[in-house]
Amino acid sequence: MLLQLSAAELGLLIDAKPGSAHLPLTERLMEAHSAIKGRVADQGDVASWNNSIPVVVGALLDCGLHEVEVQVEVDLPHTNSAVDLVLCGRRPGTLEPSYLAVELKQVRKATVDPRCPIAVDLGFGDGKNKLHPVRQIQRYCEYMMRYLPHLREGEDRLAGVALLHNARNADVAALFDLPETDHGFLYTLDDLDRFRRVLTSRFAPLAGRGAATALDEARSDPLLKVTDVARQRSVTGGGLTLLDEQYLAFDRITRHLELTAPLADFNVGLFYDPDAAPDAEPGIAKDPVSAPQGKRVYILRGGPGSGKSAVALELQRALGLKNREAVLASGSHAYTETLREIMVSGARRGQLASRREAAGKMYRYFNSFNGSSPDSVDILICDEAHRMRRSSTYRWTRKELRDDDRPQASELISAARVPIFLLDDHQSIRPDEVGTADYLRKIAEDAGCQVEMSDLDGTFRAGGSKRYQSWVQQLLGLGTSSDPVPWRPDGKMTLTVADSPEQMEQFILERHRASSTARITAGFCWPWSNPDGERLVDDVDIEGWRRPWNVKPEHSVPHAPRSDLWSTDRRGVGQIGCVYTAQTFEYDWNGVIIGPDLLFRNGKFTVNRAASRDPAFRGSFDEQVIERCVRNAYHVLLTRGVFGTVVYAVDPDTHNELRRLITGAIGMQHYDGAQPKLTAEGSQLPPEYRRRSSP
Repeated sequence: MLLQLSAAELGLLIDAKPGSAHLPLTERLMEAHSAIKGRVADQGDVASWNNSIPVVVGALLDCGLHEVEVQVEVDLPHTNSAVDLVLCGRRPGTLEPSYLAVELKQVRKATVDPRCPIAVDLGFGDGKNKLHPVRQIQRYCEYMMRYLPHLREGEDRLAGVALLHNARNADVAALFDLPETDHGFLYTLDDLDRFRRVLTSRFAPLAGRGAATALDEARSDPLLKVTDVARQRSVTGGGLTLLDEQYLAFDRITRHLELTAPLADFNVGLFYDPDAAPDAEPGIAKDPVSAPQGKRVYILRGGPGSGKSAVALELQRALGLKNREAVLASGSHAYTETLREIMVSGARRGQLASRREAAGKMYRYFNSFNGSSPDSVDILICDEAHRMRRSSTYRWTRKELRDDDRPQASELISAARVPIFLLDDHQSIRPDEVGTADYLRKIAEDAGCQVEMSDLDGTFRAGGSKRYQSWVQQLLGLGTSSDPVPWRPDGKMTLTVADSPEQMEQFILERHRASSTARITAGFCWPWSNPDGERLVDDVDIEGWRRPWNVKPEHSVPHAPRSDLWSTDRRGVGQIGCVYTAQTFEYDWNGVIIGPDLLFRNGKFTVNRAASRDPAFRGSFDEQVIERCVRNAYHVLLTRGVFGTVVYAVDPDTHNELRRLITGAIGMQHYDGAQPKLTAEGSQLPPEYRRRSSP
């Protein structure tokens, strides 16, 4: 949140000063934005603060609601999305806390995309559709209700409105076709009297500071992780509320499927009403061939924690409720086997075999479609598509199916009537993994397919900190990033440096004992041995601190989870995870050991191929390929944490560079006379450096 003041206090800040381009309120918000976000506010935000907020403040003052508290740019829990305004006060009559979320738009004209009723052109001239403002505020309210129990404690505590204060009804008429709810009403310049009536119905002329404080201090429920979402597949509404680009992509895909539904038996498609089809006789469905021409391929691109897997699982869940066959495939053993295990674990007595068979059909691997007939799968959702291989041929492939020249992506596109790919351009971690958005687009277009590309810009990991994700990419030199820069804390993500692997382990174990999910991972710089009988070998050796890797995929030992369950089984905290078991998953606290394969030299990180023990790197691969894989691997490892990440580098020079760039340190703290506790707010000076060295 950038600012919280009463309407009366804000009223003093919305009178323009002579010679100033901005209101005093806008100048204050610009300063707060720079201090909190670490960057200059963009022109759109500045214009909204200067032109839109005064409309709401003026309406409150006109209604005599001087003491209603106004919160500006309120962050949603666990994500980087923010509500423009949240008004806080007391409900007339009951005096219960009352809240109104307001999404402000300065647009004057708007049109709805005929293909999708929630995709709208707001006249920005960039050629891009935005989420319908009513649906946007509805999703924000739904998200707040899901994660803020305080809002669920009373009846009707939260309402939402989208205010287009510059627009006339006639110029945005198409927007009114979307159904309104208590969490999303639409008001324009022609509706300001109605908007004022909403304010007087929601708020009494009493102080709202108590309600604002209660909301600001409210406990937020934990973020649902990928495996939580999968476990809630049977819950109507899905395991995660999709926001902004997530929801827009989800809706666009499902609406395309309405037009391409296979009309056989009970499988009539999502929301399809055959009697409502144009030119159709009652009871006779219209031929779906007249729907969109050619195969359409969807590519959804997003960074770590952007909700790619949530979109994939929600698509599969929603389509399943409509009796559509939606297969979820990936190139990750840990991800696929975890999803299968979750499905099988819900089997009743006598259903285990049939449930295991169904799980094997619903969750598959990319290389299992090399013998599939064209269009034999209705909808194929390819999650983790950055793990796409050049070819599906491997050592166990039957001779008649071997085709080293046919791209794996071509097999998947051919096998599905509707192929959907979800990926991150910076998460391919093996030399033969080629899944990027550009690569998949070319394969699809060469096959004569239409391609729809969407970017998921939000983040539901790292406390919703986009700054942290940008910092990691800059640290590792990924994309167009420049040299590493110091981490500037944003209050969302905790980042700290451990003085030793022992200290990191103690910190992680304390969080684990406090019922958080916590794991340690490391770069692949130590051998990975087979178990010694029923005991794991302590392969990871850092100056006498020895710990085992997680269990190898083809092995099992007592008292440790299978490799594919390492990140979700609490027993996994006792082993060091590698990138292959950590990818896709997240945990509350993330310990990362940077091995000697990534060294800081001459002002930047460089890859030391000789230090890697990854068997995937054996062979004559180009150095650029290996460098990409190593940097991407650490990109994966450093972005698993939901609340915080602790780092340690084996190389002394690299570790000192991390100390220079990261202010956070671990140390013992006392709280109210209790026993000392290891926290991320420790001393800035590591113990071994507190005394001067002897001359």
